[in-house]
Amino acid sequence: MIEKTHLDPGLTLRPASSIDTNAVAKLNHDVAEMEGDSLFVLTAEELANEWENEGFNLERDVFVVETQDGRLVGSEEFYNESGHYKLKADGCVHPEFRGLGIGSSLLEKITERAQAELKLAAPNVRVFIQSLINNKDEAGHNLLKNNGYSLVRYFWRMEIKLQEAPPAINLPSGIELRPFIKDEHAVAVWQADDEAFRDHWGSHDRTFQEWSHAKFGNPNFDPALWMIAWDGNEIAGFSQNRFRKGIGWIGTIAVRRPWRGKGLGIALMHHTFGEFYKRGTAIIGLGVDSANLTGATRLYERAGMYVAGEFALYEKELRKGES
Repeated sequence: MIEKTHLDPGLTLRPASSIDTNAVAKLNHDVAEMEGDSLFVLTAEELANEWENEGFNLERDVFVVETQDGRLVGSEEFYNESGHYKLKADGCVHPEFRGLGIGSSLLEKITERAQAELKLAAPNVRVFIQSLINNKDEAGHNLLKNNGYSLVRYFWRMEIKLQEAPPAINLPSGIELRPFIKDEHAVAVWQADDEAFRDHWGSHDRTFQEWSHAKFGNPNFDPALWMIAWDGNEIAGFSQNRFRKGIGWIGTIAVRRPWRGKGLGIALMHHTFGEFYKRGTAIIGLGVDSANLTGATRLYERAGMYVAGEFALYEKELRKGES
């Protein structure tokens, strides 16, 4: 039996409530800033939207640690990413308060929460929980390893700083870019999005409700920055973009399998860069699996992007599945 972590007596661990949203977002941002990269961290508005997902219960799925004077110094969020089998833990501890049992106490709470979720997963399906940290966070590496997590993957934040307008786009024959009209195109883009990412490690299909909440509920959603490439009446590819934290952000970019290898990906990149450049934004970023099987990292490097930050994905298996 594993001995339970003892939290410093001057600290209190409790379920979160809606009044904690801003404090949790600020803590996440401040810790990430100290680690050197806060661009992936959700703003308070983005976090609030995340916590409004169907099935998410703030008082059940978020835990915080506070000092006697009410200062939030640790937090951990639990997410059911897919089917009660792919779970996620996302949290941090303020550096000034490390070594007081906060991180391990929070992960113990998340493990208890995950065990309850595991009971809802389909029989014989492998159940696991993942956590992503800045690769420079040595304390985070040690915390996760000491709590039974193993390193499984690296993700990159890539960016480009445009010095001049990008090259003119050269679309493959028969392909045209059309404005995104939400009421007319949303379902088709959702279906293309799900299909295009089935080749990606760890991906899973989302319901239209899940997808539309993530995309259209995002406070930075701007349909004018969505680029949809059509081949007749079929979507060949897309780039779903937005402004966030003062830079251009490529939220999701993909080319469907029948149209790959024809230059559509680089054309979408150049068009996206051009749209941001016209709006006065020279810095553009995105996140990507460093071992992406579709060659995305090579495409981004060819477009002039470089690795600006690296993040380590840890995983803890809660139940083995059938092979």
